[in-house]
Amino acid sequence: MTRSQDTTEFVVRSIAEEALDNEKYFGELDSVVGDGDFGYSLARGFEVVLSGWDDVDRTDPGVFLSKIAMVITSTIGGTSGPLWGTAFLRAGTQLKGLDEITTVNTVAALRAAIEGIKHRGKSDVGDKTLLDALVPAADALESALEGGDDTKMALDKMALAARDAAEATSTLQARRGRASYTGERSIGSPDAGAIAIAVLAERLARTWPAPDPLSATHSDNDVETA
Repeated sequence: MTRSQDTTEFVVRSIAEEALDNEKYFGELDSVVGDGDFGYSLARGFEVVLSGWDDVDRTDPGVFLSKIAMVITSTIGGTSGPLWGTAFLRAGTQLKGLDEITTVNTVAALRAAIEGIKHRGKSDVGDKTLLDALVPAADALESALEGGDDTKMALDKMALAARDAAEATSTLQARRGRASYTGERSIGSPDAGAIAIAVLAERLARTWPAPDPLSATHSDNDVETA
């Protein structure tokens, strides 16, 4: 197994475990103006991911993410499944065939995931969705890496940007998803998907191995996680 494959698995497993740990919290957030099933749906999907973990194709990090995407799409219910599945699929497509992943590859995969969500959900920043946290998080990560930060520092900045942006969705009116049915009543509470992005980013920043497992044979700005 390559170090990039190992790191990719670390990221996916961290996301899956955090989704399970926050099932109730995400559900409570979603119940304010949505149908309240976001936490349950996300948890059931990632539960299946973890239960079949050892059987996922590990040809390379891109193939691995694409296979995870298939599981997510088929097991997460509601609108979340297609959106999260598309994100993993687009990221996997971007990384397919690569044994080692650079920071440039990582940012490109994250951007591809974002564009996939935008296309699939017909949404953009400002619509009060997970994009309102994910886009600024990606911007912060890319800026930090380009500025010379190591992976841990870059993840810290990404998590901070995601949290600030997610909390700021409280001022927005939902324009996509079931929450959009509530109109102006959606103002005053944060978007559950955006908060989820912040929570997942914080998990990665908090648990990122130190010293950086990628620093053994590459500089921090040469190799990054997926």
